[in-house]
Amino acid sequence: MKKRHFIIASIALIFFIALGISIYINRSEITEIHYRDFVQDLESGKVQEIRIKDESVLTVNLKDGTVYETTNPQSDSMREYFLLNGASINENQNKVADSVIQTLGLVAIGAFAIFYMKKNTGKDKLEVVNINDQNSGDKPICNFEHVAGNDEAKELVKDIIDFIKDPDKYAKLGAKMPRGILLYGPPGTGKTLMAKAIAGESGVPFYAVSGSDFVQMYVGVGASRIRQLFQKAKKAKKAVIFIDEIDAIGKKRGNGVTQGNDERDQTLNALLTEMSGFNSHSGIVVIAATNRLETLDEALVRPGRFDRLIEIGLPDIKARKRILKLHLDDKPVHNLVNMDKLARETVYFSGAMLENLANEAAIIAANKNENEISQKDFDEAYYTIIAGSAKKDLSTISTEDRKVTAYHESGHALATKLLQPENTVSKVTIIPSTKGIGGFSMSIPKDRQYRTKSSILCDIKVLLAGRVAEELIFGESNITTGASNDIEKASQLVKEYVSKFGMDEELGLFNCDAASMNPDTAVMDKCREHINTLYQETKEIMLDNIDLLNLFAKELLERETLNEEDLDLLVQGHVA
Repeated sequence: MKKRHFIIASIALIFFIALGISIYINRSEITEIHYRDFVQDLESGKVQEIRIKDESVLTVNLKDGTVYETTNPQSDSMREYFLLNGASINENQNKVADSVIQTLGLVAIGAFAIFYMKKNTGKDKLEVVNINDQNSGDKPICNFEHVAGNDEAKELVKDIIDFIKDPDKYAKLGAKMPRGILLYGPPGTGKTLMAKAIAGESGVPFYAVSGSDFVQMYVGVGASRIRQLFQKAKKAKKAVIFIDEIDAIGKKRGNGVTQGNDERDQTLNALLTEMSGFNSHSGIVVIAATNRLETLDEALVRPGRFDRLIEIGLPDIKARKRILKLHLDDKPVHNLVNMDKLARETVYFSGAMLENLANEAAIIAANKNENEISQKDFDEAYYTIIAGSAKKDLSTISTEDRKVTAYHESGHALATKLLQPENTVSKVTIIPSTKGIGGFSMSIPKDRQYRTKSSILCDIKVLLAGRVAEELIFGESNITTGASNDIEKASQLVKEYVSKFGMDEELGLFNCDAASMNPDTAVMDKCREHINTLYQETKEIMLDNIDLLNLFAKELLERETLNEEDLDLLVQGHVA
C-alpha cells in the first residue's frame, strides 16, 4: 500500500514538473515584435485578441493564428484604442491559469514532501535489541563459560558484575564504580563476547549497538539515537550498554573550524553528556570496544567516562587449546587429532581465526565425505588460512621457476634452523597457492610477551635469506622479484628497530612517530646501513652452509613439500 502511494505521488510530481516545463518552453517560443509593428497590425484589422500578460507585456493573437508579444504601453486610453480597432481584451485568463498551475504544483510538491516525511518517520530511531532477553528465544544467555582465555580480563570485570548485581553494597561505602569500560585489542579477540558475558553473568539486559549506527548524513540524528539508547537502558534500571567500534564516533576532534565532522562531534558530545549524567549507583554500565585505541578522543577515556581500559589480547597456547575445544564440542573429531600440536602451530591466531580454523577443517572433511575431522583436515585448513589453497594445475610452471622457488624457500628454512632453532618450521613447499604465493616456508615462533633485540635481527636475516640464496646459486644478475614481500617486511622491521624501539646505538632512544615527525635522512641512512649489514651477515651464514642449502633444495624439488621432521633428518644426516 505504501509503495503504491509513493508511486502515485511520484507520478503526480513528475507530471506537474513536466507541465510547468512544457508551458515555460511554449511561452519561451513566442516571438517579440516592436510596438510600432503591433500598431500597424491593429489598425489594419489583423488583431483578434489582446491578452494583458502583466504590466510590461502584451500577448497578441492575430486572426491568422499568429501569436507574438509586445510592450505594454500602460496608457489609460489603450483599452479604448484596442476596442475601437476591433480587438477583444483579456486581462485575467493567464493570471488565473498561472495561479492554478502554481497552486497545483505546490500541492503536488507538498503532498510528496508530506508522504516522504511520513515514510521516513522513525528512521532516526535506533533499533536496540536486548540479546539477553530470554523471552525472545533467539540466543541463549552468554556467560564466562562461553569465553575461553582472557582470564586477566575476566578478573578485572568481576567487581563490575558484582556492582551491577548489588550497587547499594558499594554505595554504602561511598564507592563509585566505573561508568564505562573500554575493551581494546586486535580484531577477533572476543571483545563483543566478553561484553555479552558480563551482561550474562550479571543477569541484566544487554543492549548492543555499533558505532556506525550513529553515523548519519543528517546533523542531529546520531545525537538523538544516543539519547534513545540511554533512555531505554534507564527504563530497565539495570543494564549493560555495549557500543561496538566506538572509534566510528569517538575519534579525536579537530581544533580548527574546518576540521572534524559536525554530526560526529554532536554525537560524541551527546555520548559524553549522557555518560556524565546518569547516576553512578544506578546499576547501568557502558561497555565499548575498539581496535584502534590511539585514535579515540581524550575526553572519552578520561575518569568519569570510559575510565577502565581492559585489553583483550591474543590468546596464549593454553587459551588457544581451550578455544579450539570450545569450537569443536559440536563437531565429530577423530581421536588421533593432536590438540596440543594445533595449539602450538596457531601462534598469533585470534579467537575468530581459531573458530574459522575449526569450521574450515569441518568443511574440508565434509567435502571428502568423511564422518570425522582428521588431523590431515586440520593441517589442510591451517595452510589454507595462512597461504591459500594449493594450485591443482602446475603444468604452466617452468623447471627453472621451480628451481628458483626451491632455493628461495630453502634459504628461509635453513636460516630459521640455524638462527632460530627454538622456532618450528612446520612446512616448506614449492607448490604455489591461490593467493599468488609461489611457495612458502612456515616458521612458527614460541609464545613470547616481548621481542628481544637479537630476535628482531634474526627475524630480518630469515626474511633476507631467500634473496641471499637466489644470489648465491643463480648470480646477482639473476635475482628475482620473489623476495619483494620479504624485503617489505624486513624494511618495516628495520624501521621499527631504529625509529620506534630505540635499539640503534647511534640514534639512541628516540621515537619519530611519538614526536610526530617523518624519519629524516639520518634515520633512513641508518636503516639502509643496517639492512645491508644484515644481508652480508646472512650471505656469510649461507656460504658456510651451502651444502645444506643444496640438500634442502634438492629434496624440495623431488618431494615438493617438507615438514619439520624431514628437515631435522636432513640436518642430522648432514652433520653425521
